[in-house]
Amino acid sequence: MRIAIFTEVFLPKIDGVVTRLLRTLDELSAMGHQVLIFAPGSPPASYAGFEIIKVRSISFRPWYPEAKIGLPTPKIAEKMIRFGPDLVHAVNPVWLAAYGVLSAKRHDIPLLASYHTQLSSYTANLHLSWLSRFADRWTTALHNRAEVNLCTSPQMVNRLAAHGVEHVYLWPKAVDSVTYRQSARTERMRRRLTDNHPEAPLAIYVGRLSNEKNLDDLLPVTHQLPDVRFAFIGSGPAQQQLESRFSGTNTVFTGYLHGQELAEAYAAADVFLFPSTTETLGFTGLEAMASGVPVIGANAGGIPHLFDDGVQGFLVAPHDSDQIAARLRLLVDDQQLRAKMGRAARAEAEEYSWAASTEALLGYYELAIDRHLSQRHKS
Repeated sequence: MRIAIFTEVFLPKIDGVVTRLLRTLDELSAMGHQVLIFAPGSPPASYAGFEIIKVRSISFRPWYPEAKIGLPTPKIAEKMIRFGPDLVHAVNPVWLAAYGVLSAKRHDIPLLASYHTQLSSYTANLHLSWLSRFADRWTTALHNRAEVNLCTSPQMVNRLAAHGVEHVYLWPKAVDSVTYRQSARTERMRRRLTDNHPEAPLAIYVGRLSNEKNLDDLLPVTHQLPDVRFAFIGSGPAQQQLESRFSGTNTVFTGYLHGQELAEAYAAADVFLFPSTTETLGFTGLEAMASGVPVIGANAGGIPHLFDDGVQGFLVAPHDSDQIAARLRLLVDDQQLRAKMGRAARAEAEEYSWAASTEALLGYYELAIDRHLSQRHKS
Protein backbone atom coordinates (compact mmCIF):
# COMPACT_ATOMS: atom_id res chain seq x y z
CA MET A 1 0.00 0.00 0.00
CA ARG A 2 1.14 3.58 -0.72
CA ILE A 3 0.37 5.98 2.14
CA ALA A 4 0.83 9.76 2.33
CA ILE A 5 1.09 10.93 5.94
CA PHE A 6 0.60 14.57 6.95
CA THR A 7 1.59 15.20 10.56
CA GLU A 8 1.64 18.27 12.78
CA VAL A 9 4.66 16.97 14.75
CA PHE A 10 7.74 14.91 13.97
CA LEU A 11 11.38 14.51 14.89
CA PRO A 12 13.36 16.09 16.44
CA LYS A 13 10.36 16.78 18.70
CA ILE A 14 9.57 13.87 20.99
CA ASP A 15 6.11 13.26 22.40
CA GLY A 16 3.46 10.55 22.41
CA VAL A 17 2.26 11.36 18.89
CA VAL A 18 5.78 11.17 17.49
CA THR A 19 6.47 7.94 19.37
CA ARG A 20 3.38 6.27 17.90
CA LEU A 21 4.19 7.56 14.44
CA LEU A 22 7.82 6.38 14.53
CA ARG A 23 6.98 2.90 15.75
CA THR A 24 4.21 2.62 13.17
CA LEU A 25 6.58 3.67 10.39
CA ASP A 26 9.06 1.02 11.58
CA GLU A 27 6.37 -1.63 11.24
CA LEU A 28 5.07 -0.36 7.89
CA SER A 29 8.62 -0.48 6.54
CA ALA A 30 9.12 -4.03 7.78
CA MET A 31 5.83 -5.04 6.13
CA GLY A 32 6.91 -3.63 2.75
CA HIS A 33 4.56 -0.66 2.44
CA GLN A 34 5.51 2.68 0.86
CA VAL A 35 5.08 5.93 2.81
CA LEU A 36 5.67 9.62 2.04
CA ILE A 37 5.68 11.90 5.10
CA PHE A 38 4.97 15.65 5.21
CA ALA A 39 6.23 17.23 8.43
CA PRO A 40 6.94 20.73 9.83
CA GLY A 41 10.02 21.95 11.67
CA SER A 42 13.41 20.41 11.00
CA PRO A 43 12.76 16.71 10.39
CA PRO A 44 15.38 14.31 9.02
CA ALA A 45 15.40 13.71 5.26
CA SER A 46 14.15 10.17 5.77
CA TYR A 47 13.01 7.72 8.42
CA ALA A 48 12.74 3.92 8.17
CA GLY A 49 13.62 4.26 4.49
CA PHE A 50 10.72 6.65 3.82
CA GLU A 51 11.20 10.13 2.35
CA ILE A 52 10.20 13.07 4.53
CA ILE A 53 9.09 16.31 2.88
CA LYS A 54 10.09 19.23 5.10
CA VAL A 55 7.35 21.87 5.20
CA ARG A 56 8.31 25.43 6.01
CA SER A 57 7.00 26.35 9.44
CA ILE A 58 6.92 28.99 12.17
CA SER A 59 7.14 28.62 15.94
CA PHE A 60 3.93 29.00 17.96
CA ARG A 61 5.42 31.80 20.06
CA PRO A 62 5.01 32.95 22.73
CA TRP A 63 2.49 30.36 23.86
CA TYR A 64 4.26 27.13 22.88
CA PRO A 65 7.69 27.71 21.27
CA GLU A 66 8.28 23.96 20.80
CA ALA A 67 5.27 23.66 18.50
CA LYS A 68 5.93 24.25 14.80
CA ILE A 69 3.08 25.37 12.56
CA GLY A 70 3.53 24.11 9.02
CA LEU A 71 2.91 26.55 6.18
CA PRO A 72 1.76 24.38 3.23
CA THR A 73 2.02 25.45 -0.38
CA PRO A 74 0.54 24.00 -3.60
CA LYS A 75 3.87 22.25 -4.26
CA ILE A 76 3.08 19.90 -1.39
CA ALA A 77 -0.06 18.64 -3.10
CA GLU A 78 1.92 18.23 -6.32
CA LYS A 79 4.44 16.01 -4.55
CA MET A 80 1.62 13.98 -3.02
CA ILE A 81 0.02 13.44 -6.42
CA ARG A 82 3.33 12.35 -7.97
CA PHE A 83 3.69 9.82 -5.16
CA GLY A 84 0.28 8.39 -6.06
CA PRO A 85 -1.04 7.37 -2.62
CA ASP A 86 -3.74 4.80 -2.11
CA LEU A 87 -4.70 6.70 1.03
CA VAL A 88 -3.92 9.90 2.96
CA HIS A 89 -3.45 9.67 6.73
CA ALA A 90 -3.86 13.03 8.51
CA VAL A 91 -2.24 12.79 11.95
CA ASN A 92 -3.93 15.16 14.40
CA PRO A 93 -5.23 17.58 11.74
CA VAL A 94 -5.03 21.21 12.84
CA TRP A 95 -2.94 23.08 10.30
CA LEU A 96 -0.48 21.16 8.09
CA ALA A 97 -2.42 17.91 8.49
CA ALA A 98 -5.60 19.91 7.83
CA TYR A 99 -4.07 20.74 4.44
CA GLY A 100 -3.67 16.98 3.98
CA VAL A 101 -7.38 16.55 4.69
CA LEU A 102 -8.35 19.17 2.13
CA SER A 103 -5.88 17.85 -0.45
CA ALA A 104 -7.22 14.31 -0.11
CA LYS A 105 -10.76 15.52 -0.67
CA ARG A 106 -9.79 17.78 -3.57
CA HIS A 107 -7.96 14.96 -5.36
CA ASP A 108 -10.49 12.21 -4.56
CA ILE A 109 -8.15 10.13 -2.38
CA PRO A 110 -9.37 7.97 0.52
CA LEU A 111 -8.74 9.69 3.88
CA LEU A 112 -8.13 8.46 7.42
CA ALA A 113 -7.63 10.96 10.25
CA SER A 114 -6.29 10.18 13.71
CA TYR A 115 -6.98 12.22 16.84
CA HIS A 116 -4.19 12.59 19.39
CA THR A 117 -4.61 15.94 21.17
CA GLN A 118 -7.53 17.52 23.03
CA LEU A 119 -7.02 20.80 21.22
CA SER A 120 -9.65 22.75 23.16
CA SER A 121 -8.10 21.68 26.48
CA TYR A 122 -4.68 22.80 25.30
CA THR A 123 -5.96 26.22 24.25
CA ALA A 124 -7.49 26.67 27.69
CA ASN A 125 -4.25 25.70 29.45
CA LEU A 126 -2.31 28.10 27.22
CA HIS A 127 -4.67 30.93 28.29
CA LEU A 128 -6.29 30.98 24.87
CA SER A 129 -9.76 29.97 26.07
CA TRP A 130 -11.38 32.21 23.47
CA LEU A 131 -10.17 29.69 20.87
CA SER A 132 -11.61 26.60 22.59
CA ARG A 133 -15.03 26.62 20.94
CA PHE A 134 -13.50 27.25 17.53
CA ALA A 135 -10.99 24.43 18.18
CA ASP A 136 -13.79 21.94 18.81
CA ARG A 137 -15.70 23.02 15.69
CA TRP A 138 -12.54 22.92 13.55
CA THR A 139 -11.69 19.44 14.84
CA THR A 140 -15.18 18.14 14.11
CA ALA A 141 -15.28 19.68 10.63
CA LEU A 142 -11.91 18.21 9.63
CA HIS A 143 -12.55 14.74 10.98
CA ASN A 144 -15.96 14.51 9.35
CA ARG A 145 -14.25 14.76 5.97
CA ALA A 146 -12.51 11.43 6.64
CA GLU A 147 -13.89 8.01 5.75
CA VAL A 148 -12.40 6.65 8.99
CA ASN A 149 -11.37 8.40 12.21
CA LEU A 150 -9.15 6.84 14.87
CA CYS A 151 -8.63 7.63 18.54
CA THR A 152 -6.07 6.12 20.90
CA SER A 153 -8.39 5.36 23.82
CA PRO A 154 -12.09 4.48 24.27
CA GLN A 155 -12.53 7.70 26.24
CA MET A 156 -11.43 9.74 23.24
CA VAL A 157 -13.62 7.68 20.89
CA ASN A 158 -16.57 8.72 23.04
CA ARG A 159 -15.39 12.33 23.18
CA LEU A 160 -15.16 12.68 19.41
CA ALA A 161 -18.52 10.96 18.91
CA ALA A 162 -20.09 13.33 21.45
CA HIS A 163 -18.79 16.25 19.38
CA GLY A 164 -20.54 14.92 16.29
CA VAL A 165 -17.64 13.14 14.59
CA GLU A 166 -18.68 10.07 12.59
CA HIS A 167 -16.97 6.76 11.81
CA VAL A 168 -14.77 6.77 14.93
CA TYR A 169 -12.79 3.66 15.91
CA LEU A 170 -10.09 2.68 18.40
CA TRP A 171 -6.45 2.52 17.29
CA PRO A 172 -5.07 -0.12 19.69
CA LYS A 173 -2.39 0.90 22.17
CA ALA A 174 1.12 -0.55 22.00
CA VAL A 175 4.47 -0.29 23.74
CA ASP A 176 8.06 -1.41 23.20
CA SER A 177 8.38 -4.02 25.93
CA VAL A 178 11.86 -5.02 24.74
CA THR A 179 13.52 -1.64 25.29
CA TYR A 180 11.47 -0.81 28.37
CA ARG A 181 11.99 -3.55 30.94
CA GLN A 182 12.81 -3.91 34.61
CA SER A 183 16.25 -5.38 33.88
CA ALA A 184 17.31 -1.99 32.43
CA ARG A 185 17.71 -0.69 35.98
CA THR A 186 21.19 0.59 36.86
CA GLU A 187 22.68 1.91 40.08
CA ARG A 188 24.16 4.87 38.19
CA MET A 189 20.76 6.08 37.01
CA ARG A 190 19.19 5.46 40.40
CA ARG A 191 21.83 7.69 41.99
CA ARG A 192 21.34 10.36 39.36
CA LEU A 193 17.57 10.53 39.77
CA THR A 194 17.69 10.49 43.59
CA ASP A 195 20.49 13.06 43.82
CA ASN A 196 22.79 10.39 45.33
CA HIS A 197 20.17 9.02 47.75
CA PRO A 198 19.52 5.65 46.09
CA GLU A 199 18.08 4.16 49.28
CA ALA A 200 15.18 6.64 49.23
CA PRO A 201 11.89 5.88 47.43
CA LEU A 202 11.79 7.39 43.93
CA ALA A 203 8.75 8.70 42.03
CA ILE A 204 9.21 9.98 38.48
CA TYR A 205 7.36 11.77 35.71
CA VAL A 206 8.41 11.49 32.05
CA GLY A 207 7.14 13.82 29.36
CA ARG A 208 6.78 17.43 28.32
CA LEU A 209 7.12 20.07 31.00
CA SER A 210 4.19 22.27 30.07
CA ASN A 211 1.13 23.73 31.74
CA GLU A 212 -1.36 21.23 30.34
CA LYS A 213 0.46 18.37 32.12
CA ASN A 214 -0.72 19.67 35.53
CA LEU A 215 2.69 19.11 37.13
CA ASP A 216 1.99 21.79 39.73
CA ASP A 217 -0.35 19.21 41.29
CA LEU A 218 2.78 17.36 42.42
CA LEU A 219 4.28 20.27 44.36
CA PRO A 220 2.17 19.69 47.52
CA VAL A 221 3.06 15.99 47.25
CA THR A 222 6.78 16.76 47.51
CA HIS A 223 6.09 18.69 50.73
CA GLN A 224 3.84 16.01 52.22
CA LEU A 225 6.36 13.21 51.54
CA PRO A 226 9.81 14.70 52.28
CA ASP A 227 11.37 11.22 52.50
CA VAL A 228 10.50 10.50 48.85
CA ARG A 229 12.70 11.61 45.94
CA PHE A 230 11.14 12.96 42.75
CA ALA A 231 12.50 13.27 39.20
CA PHE A 232 11.08 15.10 36.19
CA ILE A 233 12.45 13.66 32.94
CA GLY A 234 11.73 15.86 29.96
CA SER A 235 11.69 19.47 28.91
CA GLY A 236 9.28 22.06 27.62
CA PRO A 237 8.02 25.63 27.89
CA ALA A 238 7.29 25.39 31.64
CA GLN A 239 10.67 23.94 32.67
CA GLN A 240 12.17 27.08 34.19
CA GLN A 241 8.93 27.90 35.97
CA LEU A 242 8.71 24.40 37.42
CA GLU A 243 12.35 24.35 38.48
CA SER A 244 11.72 27.59 40.37
CA ARG A 245 8.54 26.34 42.04
CA PHE A 246 10.08 23.00 43.05
CA SER A 247 13.26 24.63 44.33
CA GLY A 248 14.02 23.41 47.84
CA THR A 249 12.19 20.09 47.36
CA ASN A 250 13.76 16.68 46.74
CA THR A 251 13.24 17.01 42.98
CA VAL A 252 15.70 16.44 40.14
CA PHE A 253 15.20 17.80 36.60
CA THR A 254 17.14 15.85 33.96
CA GLY A 255 15.94 17.32 30.66
CA TYR A 256 15.09 14.88 27.87
CA LEU A 257 16.59 11.40 28.04
CA HIS A 258 16.62 9.03 25.06
CA GLY A 259 17.23 5.38 24.21
CA GLN A 260 18.94 3.29 26.84
CA GLU A 261 19.18 6.17 29.31
CA LEU A 262 15.42 6.63 29.21
CA ALA A 263 14.89 2.89 29.70
CA GLU A 264 17.23 3.03 32.71
CA ALA A 265 15.30 5.97 34.14
CA TYR A 266 11.96 4.17 34.00
CA ALA A 267 13.45 1.04 35.54
CA ALA A 268 15.10 3.05 38.32
CA ALA A 269 11.75 4.31 39.60
CA ASP A 270 9.50 2.86 42.26
CA VAL A 271 6.37 4.71 41.11
CA PHE A 272 5.36 6.69 38.01
CA LEU A 273 3.26 9.83 38.53
CA PHE A 274 0.88 10.98 35.79
CA PRO A 275 -1.23 13.98 36.93
CA SER A 276 -2.13 15.18 33.40
CA THR A 277 -5.83 15.53 32.62
CA THR A 278 -5.39 16.12 28.86
CA GLU A 279 -3.87 12.83 27.67
CA THR A 280 -5.55 11.03 24.80
CA LEU A 281 -3.65 7.90 25.89
CA GLY A 282 -0.33 8.50 27.67
CA PHE A 283 2.57 6.54 26.17
CA THR A 284 4.96 7.30 28.98
CA GLY A 285 2.61 5.57 31.39
CA LEU A 286 2.69 2.47 29.17
CA GLU A 287 6.48 2.63 29.02
CA ALA A 288 6.63 2.82 32.81
CA MET A 289 4.34 -0.20 33.05
CA ALA A 290 6.55 -2.14 30.62
CA SER A 291 9.41 -1.31 32.99
CA GLY A 292 7.55 -2.96 35.87
CA VAL A 293 6.60 0.33 37.55
CA PRO A 294 3.08 0.96 38.95
CA VAL A 295 1.35 4.18 37.87
CA ILE A 296 -0.57 6.78 39.83
CA GLY A 297 -2.58 8.70 37.26
CA ALA A 298 -5.41 11.18 37.02
CA ASN A 299 -8.79 9.61 36.33
CA ALA A 300 -9.20 11.76 33.22
CA GLY A 301 -8.61 11.71 29.48
CA GLY A 302 -7.16 8.46 28.17
CA ILE A 303 -5.23 7.49 31.31
CA PRO A 304 -7.97 5.11 32.58
CA HIS A 305 -7.38 3.12 29.37
CA LEU A 306 -3.81 2.37 30.46
CA PHE A 307 -4.50 0.24 33.51
CA ASP A 308 -7.08 -1.06 35.96
CA ASP A 309 -7.40 0.92 39.17
CA GLY A 310 -5.94 -1.06 42.06
CA VAL A 311 -4.28 -3.65 39.79
CA GLN A 312 -1.40 -2.02 37.89
CA GLY A 313 -1.63 1.28 39.73
CA PHE A 314 -4.11 3.78 41.13
CA LEU A 315 -6.43 6.30 39.52
CA VAL A 316 -6.97 9.50 41.48
CA ALA A 317 -9.35 12.43 41.15
CA PRO A 318 -8.00 15.16 38.85
CA HIS A 319 -5.91 17.79 40.65
CA ASP A 320 -6.25 15.97 44.01
CA SER A 321 -2.73 16.32 45.43
CA ASP A 322 -3.77 14.81 48.77
CA GLN A 323 -5.00 11.65 47.07
CA ILE A 324 -1.81 11.40 45.01
CA ALA A 325 0.24 11.72 48.20
CA ALA A 326 -1.85 9.08 49.98
CA ARG A 327 -1.52 6.56 47.15
CA LEU A 328 2.18 7.25 46.82
CA ARG A 329 2.64 6.82 50.58
CA LEU A 330 0.89 3.45 50.37
CA LEU A 331 3.09 2.23 47.53
CA VAL A 332 6.42 3.36 48.97
CA ASP A 333 5.57 1.88 52.37
CA ASP A 334 4.22 -1.45 51.09
CA GLN A 335 6.99 -3.09 49.09
CA GLN A 336 4.96 -6.25 48.45
CA LEU A 337 2.03 -4.28 47.01
CA ARG A 338 4.40 -2.22 44.89
CA ALA A 339 6.10 -5.34 43.52
CA LYS A 340 2.75 -7.04 42.86
CA MET A 341 1.45 -4.02 40.94
CA GLY A 342 4.74 -3.74 39.05
CA ARG A 343 4.47 -7.37 37.89
CA ALA A 344 0.87 -6.82 36.84
CA ALA A 345 1.88 -3.65 34.97
CA ARG A 346 4.58 -5.49 33.06
CA ALA A 347 2.22 -8.35 32.19
CA GLU A 348 -0.37 -5.86 30.90
CA ALA A 349 2.19 -4.03 28.75
CA GLU A 350 3.40 -7.28 27.19
CA GLU A 351 -0.07 -7.78 25.68
CA TYR A 352 0.28 -4.83 23.30
CA SER A 353 2.81 -5.01 20.44
CA TRP A 354 3.49 -2.44 17.73
CA ALA A 355 3.10 -5.14 15.08
CA ALA A 356 -0.45 -5.92 16.22
CA SER A 357 -1.34 -2.23 16.49
CA THR A 358 -0.05 -1.56 12.97
CA GLU A 359 -1.94 -4.54 11.55
CA ALA A 360 -5.09 -3.03 13.04
CA LEU A 361 -4.21 0.32 11.44
CA LEU A 362 -3.83 -1.34 8.04
CA GLY A 363 -7.27 -2.83 8.48
CA TYR A 364 -8.65 0.67 9.04
CA TYR A 365 -6.78 1.89 5.95
CA GLU A 366 -8.55 -0.81 3.93
CA LEU A 367 -11.88 0.19 5.48
CA ALA A 368 -11.33 3.83 4.50
CA ILE A 369 -10.49 2.81 0.92
CA ASP A 370 -13.52 0.53 0.67
CA ARG A 371 -15.81 3.18 2.10
CA HIS A 372 -14.41 5.80 -0.30
CA LEU A 373 -14.99 3.56 -3.33
CA SER A 374 -18.50 2.75 -2.16
CA GLN A 375 -19.36 6.46 -1.78
CA ARG A 376 -17.89 7.20 -5.20
CA HIS A 377 -20.08 4.55 -6.82
CA LYS A 378 -23.19 5.89 -5.07
CA SER A 379 -22.52 9.35 -6.44
